[in-house]
Amino acid sequence: MRTRHWGILASLVLLVIAPFAAVAYYLYWVSVDQYASGTGFTVRQNEVGAATDVLGGLAAFTGGGGQGDADILFEFIASQEIVQRLDAQLDLVAHYSAPYADDPAFALSPDATIEGLVDHWQRIVRISYSQSSGLIELRVLAFDPQMARDIARAIITESQALVNGLNGTARADAMRFAEQDLDAALTRLRTAREALTEFRTRTQIVDPESDLQGRMGVLNNLQQQLAESLVENDLLSENTGNPNDPRLRQSAQRIDVIRERILRERENFTSADVEVGGMDYPTLIAEFEGLVVDREYAQESYRAALTGLDLARTNTTRQSRYLAVYIQPTLPEMAEFPRRDAILGLAGLFLVLGWSILALVYYSIRDRQ
Repeated sequence: MRTRHWGILASLVLLVIAPFAAVAYYLYWVSVDQYASGTGFTVRQNEVGAATDVLGGLAAFTGGGGQGDADILFEFIASQEIVQRLDAQLDLVAHYSAPYADDPAFALSPDATIEGLVDHWQRIVRISYSQSSGLIELRVLAFDPQMARDIARAIITESQALVNGLNGTARADAMRFAEQDLDAALTRLRTAREALTEFRTRTQIVDPESDLQGRMGVLNNLQQQLAESLVENDLLSENTGNPNDPRLRQSAQRIDVIRERILRERENFTSADVEVGGMDYPTLIAEFEGLVVDREYAQESYRAALTGLDLARTNTTRQSRYLAVYIQPTLPEMAEFPRRDAILGLAGLFLVLGWSILALVYYSIRDRQ
């Protein structure tokens, strides 16, 4: 072989075979076995029964759905907060840094900061989350099978505490909003009733509609008397031949008086008002009806606010959200990590690709020269 061929062969040994052998030696004889514990859970929300559906959606006061809670839970599991809590409970740094002297590639540095521990957490806790179904699955790696399961259990415990906190916040908000709505509705109802009472005191009329019906009764009675008087006058005119009969004059005067009274009573409905503080009846009735509408609206608002408060109190006695664990943390019996075959295969592939690219570059430069 020529010199360049020996150079290519030497580069293959140095850049591919030797690193490949070093990686294989590290993976199969140096790296420490890791055990994987799996678990799965989701956030569920109690369904509101048909009895509360008729309340017009007031159950929405108790807050959001399981989908948003699962998103929060996903971010929480990957956060620094849960890492700090679990480190205080299980001493994660001590466990994952124990084999650092023998396996620095897959172990944690003993003097790692919290940021370094969080970075290592992303490697040892694999999170699988489906936004469509809200299911969360975890795979926790540890150098000891029991430790892997303990970490998975601790994650579930902290997740349940987070969900309970969301429950408590939602219930407190629901009660506060319901009480505020009730106070506002009560104030509105009290104001409406006081306005109606002030109107009755000022006008000396309890119900203008009833008063109007009484006045209409007076008017109807006068019209009836007018009709009777006219009939009597006609009969008297036919039965007497004297136009100066005093009875005719008295009957005519009675008819004129009744007609005058009817005219005055009709005027009372439009402009003249002697007994209600100078207000005409149209204005009086319009003001009264407005006050009645305000009172009825305030009463309905008050009933709705009471219903909302009762529903909020009912929901405080039950847990609207809960963590449903559909896969309990498993206790592994065989070390599945690191994935030695997969890592070694990828290492060999990239070494060969890198060496091939360098060889092509070398021959390209050599041909140019």
